[in-house]
Amino acid sequence: MNLISDVELLARLIQCEAGGEGYTGMEAVATVVMNRVRVDYGEYGRVSNTIRDVIYQPGQFDCARTTLYGRYNPQNIYNMTPDQIHYDIANWAIAGNRLPAVAYALWYFNPFSTSCPPSFPSSVGALTIRIGEHCFYTPTQDYAYT
Repeated sequence: MNLISDVELLARLIQCEAGGEGYTGMEAVATVVMNRVRVDYGEYGRVSNTIRDVIYQPGQFDCARTTLYGRYNPQNIYNMTPDQIHYDIANWAIAGNRLPAVAYALWYFNPFSTSCPPSFPSSVGALTIRIGEHCFYTPTQDYAYT
């Protein structure tokens, strides 16, 4: 198996998860990934703090899966060919930058609706902001006990 670098892996995830969300949307996704790498408590604090471990944590990013719901998922990181912008955003996030509007959010998802639920994935995340089609959620106090 050919291992790709963390920058390459993050660039592919950014393109796959948020390529159609504009520059801010891509920065927001990169911020969430790096927030998970850096958080030192709760569920993600127990996951090894590497980009690779965060991206490949089971059930977290549809783009990290080649199969979804028993069918081939053609939109996955292995089929991505990132452009320079994706690498630039990956390097920006790895260097410690974060999108202020997203702050310390640990989750995002597309609700396929015009509104975002007030919490996600349960009471451990509170709505922070919507950027493009994605809703972003910051951990509540309950997250520390996950």
